[in-house]
Amino acid sequence: MTTLSVLDQSPVRRGATPADALAETVRLAQLADRLGYERYWVAEHHNTSALASTAPEVLIGHIASQTERIHVGSGGVMLPHYSALKVAEAFRLLETLHPGRIDLGIGRAPGSDARTARALAPSGVPMDLREFPNQLLDLYGFLADDFPPDHEYHGIRAMPRPEAMPALWLLGSSDVSAGYAAELGWPFCYAHFINSHRADTALDAYRKLFAPSPVASEPRASIAVSALVAETEEEAEFLSWSRWGWRLMGTAGRGGIPPPEEALAFNYTEPEREYLEVLKRRSLYGNPEQVRERLLTMGERYGVDDFVVVTITYDYGARLRSYELLADAFGMEPRA
Repeated sequence: MTTLSVLDQSPVRRGATPADALAETVRLAQLADRLGYERYWVAEHHNTSALASTAPEVLIGHIASQTERIHVGSGGVMLPHYSALKVAEAFRLLETLHPGRIDLGIGRAPGSDARTARALAPSGVPMDLREFPNQLLDLYGFLADDFPPDHEYHGIRAMPRPEAMPALWLLGSSDVSAGYAAELGWPFCYAHFINSHRADTALDAYRKLFAPSPVASEPRASIAVSALVAETEEEAEFLSWSRWGWRLMGTAGRGGIPPPEEALAFNYTEPEREYLEVLKRRSLYGNPEQVRERLLTMGERYGVDDFVVVTITYDYGARLRSYELLADAFGMEPRA
């Protein structure tokens, strides 16, 4: 059975405000809850005027309070910016407030440029990414109260203590992240919409190297995809230009997600036009049956039946409609 979830980067449309984007995030989460989507993940990005989600741990609590049953989580928290204890405290608090509904997805990318990453680091020096595996172990230790007696953090408790841990996921777009998830025995979500050409090797490595753990007894893999559904393939392609163009329009794109007409008319360089073709190949767009078949084909290729879908449009109504059409295409049962 195919499982569908939502990844929301809280895009700011040209002419709209960050407050508008965050209000749209809540409305989309409520719709996803009613439609029967499994999880609603919010992203972490810094120093960009086009994406409003900078602090998932803040937004998650707000969304969870405005929804009823859908799991709400991070897609993801960029752990190298923070201490493992502080992240564990934040998500234990969320789990205490919303028991059984909180997901903690962890990533290692900066979610920003290098200079912003330095500004985020307390010392002004970003963490050496070779320390990331140790951070993951520390995070689990705080969440599970499971440090060896000789560990320097033994006896330190991340408070409050909920009845259960948040659901842990490792997120990534490389074999490296897949290897970490396998060694830890955590569920793994591969970011196909960021790096499609490594999906085969990353997911194969994850399954082959997976070591059972208290978090997961067997591999649990998911793929995050860019998908847009409309009544026709032509409309879906037209609407997709807002996301494709925004990625390449430089300073012109920093004012928010542009209308598709503007993105289509932009004067792209030849290298940019080549990259546009990459973005198109990395995206799933079309009518409901086309996108359903493409997702199922992707699932067969990668051996997964769990998809986290990110959809960005200039027209907010079209974004809501895309998730409605996708849910209907898969015969999802709306929640009463």
